[in-house]
Amino acid sequence: MTPATVALQFDRHDHSNEILLHLYQHLLRPRLIEEKMLILLRQGKVSKWFSGIGQEAISVGSTLALAPDEYILPLHRNLGVFTAREVPLGRLFAQWQGKRTGYTKGRDRSFHFGTNEHHIVGMISHLGPQLAVAGGIALADVLSNQPKVTLTYSGDGGASEGDFHEALNVAAVWQLPVIFMIENNGYGLSTPSNEQFRFRSFVDKGPAYGMEAVQVDGNNVLEVYKTVKKLAEDLRQNPRPVLVEAVTFRMRGHEEASGTKYVPQSLMEEWAAKDPVENYERWLLKEGILTETARHSIRETIKAAIEAGLQEADAVPMPTPDVQEELADMYAPVALNAQRSAPDNTDESPASPTDPQQPSTKHQAPSTKDLRFVDAIQEGLRQSMERYPELVLMGQDIAEYGGVFKITEGFVAEFGKARVRNTPLCESAIVGVGLGLSIKGKKSMVEMQFADFVTCGFNQIVNNLAKSHYRWGQNADVVVRMPTGAGSAAGPFHSQSNEAWFTHVPGLKVVYPSNPHDAKGLLCAAIEDPNPVMYFEHKMLYRSLSGPVPTAYYTTPIGQAALAAEGEELSIITYGMGVRWALEVCEELNISADVLDLRTLLPWDTEAVRKTVEKNGRVLVLHEDTLTGGIGGEIAAWIAENCFESLDAPVRRVASLDTAIPFAPPLEAAFLPQQRLREQVQALRNY
Repeated sequence: MTPATVALQFDRHDHSNEILLHLYQHLLRPRLIEEKMLILLRQGKVSKWFSGIGQEAISVGSTLALAPDEYILPLHRNLGVFTAREVPLGRLFAQWQGKRTGYTKGRDRSFHFGTNEHHIVGMISHLGPQLAVAGGIALADVLSNQPKVTLTYSGDGGASEGDFHEALNVAAVWQLPVIFMIENNGYGLSTPSNEQFRFRSFVDKGPAYGMEAVQVDGNNVLEVYKTVKKLAEDLRQNPRPVLVEAVTFRMRGHEEASGTKYVPQSLMEEWAAKDPVENYERWLLKEGILTETARHSIRETIKAAIEAGLQEADAVPMPTPDVQEELADMYAPVALNAQRSAPDNTDESPASPTDPQQPSTKHQAPSTKDLRFVDAIQEGLRQSMERYPELVLMGQDIAEYGGVFKITEGFVAEFGKARVRNTPLCESAIVGVGLGLSIKGKKSMVEMQFADFVTCGFNQIVNNLAKSHYRWGQNADVVVRMPTGAGSAAGPFHSQSNEAWFTHVPGLKVVYPSNPHDAKGLLCAAIEDPNPVMYFEHKMLYRSLSGPVPTAYYTTPIGQAALAAEGEELSIITYGMGVRWALEVCEELNISADVLDLRTLLPWDTEAVRKTVEKNGRVLVLHEDTLTGGIGGEIAAWIAENCFESLDAPVRRVASLDTAIPFAPPLEAAFLPQQRLREQVQALRNY
């Protein structure tokens, strides 16, 4: 091939020479950085590398086609997004080296980070979840009447994930201005396209979702730039999603260690001839737009910037662990005016024994009214909607229907369908949308129709929401409401107590009220909190339990337990429905006991536990969840490690059977722990 040969066909359209050269410089930058990184990888100075060589035109063309304040959600091979957005090279290299001056303080690698300054939201390794996050960002723009577009990338392999379907479906139903850029490079790691899918082209998928779909030559930077620019201009005025398939090829391994031996040599040669950087450079030289002198000068300038960035990153030492900082950074700080407590003059939820700042009720007579548990949740949600105009509610059937438990009944009339949104059956996408809304400064509440269904959104919760602040300082202001618990003979898939799945996940907060007062207060606190909160509400308490609830807005502090009863013989540590069972058993057996209502399961109140253990010396931990792996085991272990000298008897645990929840009422009754609770309380008192 002679230097003048150009394998791709370029059409300059009406672009000025300045724009054409601007595109060239940005196309060359990631290529030269990569060439340097591959050297450093072999020297052991970079731990891992996902090469985008051969695909630069997609990242560069699409990024430069957008406004600088429009969000982009890139993948492994989209280095051109970061360089086109002028992310400082010193910080970028420090990120790859695991230095503190990188964007994740050494906590995550490569492109697993975001920077709101540059309007970039990085990926997680699961690939698909970011597609729904893009939808959330776009939804925030629509709600704020901002004429913007959001761009997100997917590989052809990642498009096989369920998150791809859910994100496109939601974006189409809600007409969100998202450009879904599919980089079709023919392989998902080593698996060729014919083993990934059976359709001919990704553009075939668009109409099935009710969206437009276009295909571009992903190696032609001018075609990518023109297509995305035109689409973005249109979407800003006429919001809707569009699928763009960029046909390209990956010239190196999925990551460098995997190699490319699985690719036929003829295919490698065919695509090498279509190199996006070399072809564009040759065309510019041929057309006289670029001179050899300018070509050399541009390359040397970029190489000098790369060396300067590397020197800056190399000068930074590897991070020194700071355990307190690591723990603190799992959560976004709560504002000083948050977590206000209402005066509490009820017996339902007396002040926490560990809360010295709980206000006195001696000279206060707050306005209260008796509410059912379900009505307290509704009131807390309504007052939070009034308090936070940026709060958006999402869930299946929550709009006109009011949800299956009627908690949002009437909300559409009060707050409108823009803020009270029915969702398709796609829990993962909706949780991802919640994170996207957070990125634009909004709050969201996601209702799981039943707590059991949260499995369909599990990855978004435990890997995206929970880790977001720790990884790159982005809070996830999302509350996930979880109607939970057994007792209605609803069988294995509508009755589970799955709170322990989430108490193991740093970055989440988990709350579980036992009475109407705390049901409202904890929900208001959860919505006020900038961190992701799993809010469990026992279905059997909805309409069976009433109590006095302050009429004004208030919050019950997250992380503080409360004594539901006080006694001298033993202590029962529990939460949720367990509080009701404990109170009933103590009354039935005439036992004087502390019943400590944890209220928050993550982070749980260790000092309140310590205080009741030291007081009574006999402790039983109760929960409705199955015994093995439940949070009761964690609390019992903590007591054994920290309060052993105060114990007068072994710590006992009472929980449900280690089986799935059966359907038939007699079987369900045997599954639940009430009878075992009676037996164990008596045995503990008599020990």
